[in-house]
Amino acid sequence: MLNLKLITVSVGLAAALSFSGCVTSSENMETTKKVEMTQISPILTSYAKIAEANYSDALNDAKKLQIAIADFTSNPTEKTFANAKVAWLNSRESYGQTEIFRLSNGPIDAEEGWVADTYGALEGQLNAWPLDENMIDYTIDANGVKTSGNIIDTMGTFNPGGEDASSVNVSNITVDAITALNENGGDANVATGYHAIEFLLWGQDQDYSNFVKDSITNGATTAGQRPLSDYISDKNAPRRIAFLKAASSKIVSDLETITNAWTNDGLYKNAFLGKLSGSDASKNISSADALKQVIAGMGVFMKSELANERIAVAVLTPSEEDEHSCFSDNTHRDITTNYLGFRNVLTSTYNNESYGKSMLDAVSVEDKKRIISLMKSIETKISSINKVAMTSAHFDYQIQPDNPQSKVIVKLKNEMRKLGDEMVNVANANGISLTQEDVTDADETKI
Repeated sequence: MLNLKLITVSVGLAAALSFSGCVTSSENMETTKKVEMTQISPILTSYAKIAEANYSDALNDAKKLQIAIADFTSNPTEKTFANAKVAWLNSRESYGQTEIFRLSNGPIDAEEGWVADTYGALEGQLNAWPLDENMIDYTIDANGVKTSGNIIDTMGTFNPGGEDASSVNVSNITVDAITALNENGGDANVATGYHAIEFLLWGQDQDYSNFVKDSITNGATTAGQRPLSDYISDKNAPRRIAFLKAASSKIVSDLETITNAWTNDGLYKNAFLGKLSGSDASKNISSADALKQVIAGMGVFMKSELANERIAVAVLTPSEEDEHSCFSDNTHRDITTNYLGFRNVLTSTYNNESYGKSMLDAVSVEDKKRIISLMKSIETKISSINKVAMTSAHFDYQIQPDNPQSKVIVKLKNEMRKLGDEMVNVANANGISLTQEDVTDADETKI
């Protein structure tokens, strides 16, 4: 059994949600809604500190993954293969929590303006999903035949196909080559990031012909079973090795860029806290705008990204291809860490340590009680998904309609959407006006 470090979600909220600060009475709500800049800044300071700590941990874990992959590719054995997989699983524990910093016009995925120009919206390079695995390497198709025409088995130029796709020379699989291919011609044309490495380590975990048959999945608790021979005796072994090394190197490089943005001398962090001066002063983000972006982003991530795109699409399809980490069967941890990241920011805590003023401090007694109750119910369901995944059935089996867990997962999705909507109340309590439209991705899948 893989001995990975697990970050668990506690069902008991006594310690994890023992929020500090006074609760604002209803009589003072109008005053609270007219929050001054000096009152908002401590919340943003807490947020920035958590971002720096979380991204630093993600970067350190990515470096450990890179080392484990280097060990494996220089000496491919069952032991080094297993170690590389453990390093990947561990790296996801810290990175999963960083995803709450998305969708807030920050350095990870800002799409316009100086932030996008400076940092390059690297989320799509780091964590793009879903992934067309046939673009990277072979799979076994519905007829039991190996597919071909992928990056690994193509010498010369490779065209990923899709709208406005461009050819890239892959005679040598390099960081530049896979970067140019990532999302080239379509969002599913993924060639970089965690999930590309995941597929290269685990391989396929789906029967295209018949889900129930298990000729590929090999049961409810078995992930992808890529053979070690793919890295030793197969004719394309050197190219897989090159791909793994390039992809792990790129993850480290990209996370260095984002982590540096949040360090004490980071350009974005200082703009976020309104500390830039001189020629850079125009880049400063007002406290009100920064807080609005943060809280709206949290709502969109919880409601439209995690609850809807990552959970609802998978369970209501149902399709194992629509689960987030479908090769390693690590989706239960994606859900756990993504939710934990949300809770970190909402409560201004990280790794059970307080990071200062929380945006929940200003919320009324009634609203706080409702939010905490909702979070407790969500955490109970997440714990159930984790327990079943680690004992009897991975997420791809839990989502099947004849599995009792599918009802648990649907309820989880519904409660997460409610929690996303609660960010409107959290924002209003902190002097920021938001609507339900502000915490909903207009382009989310309608199911």
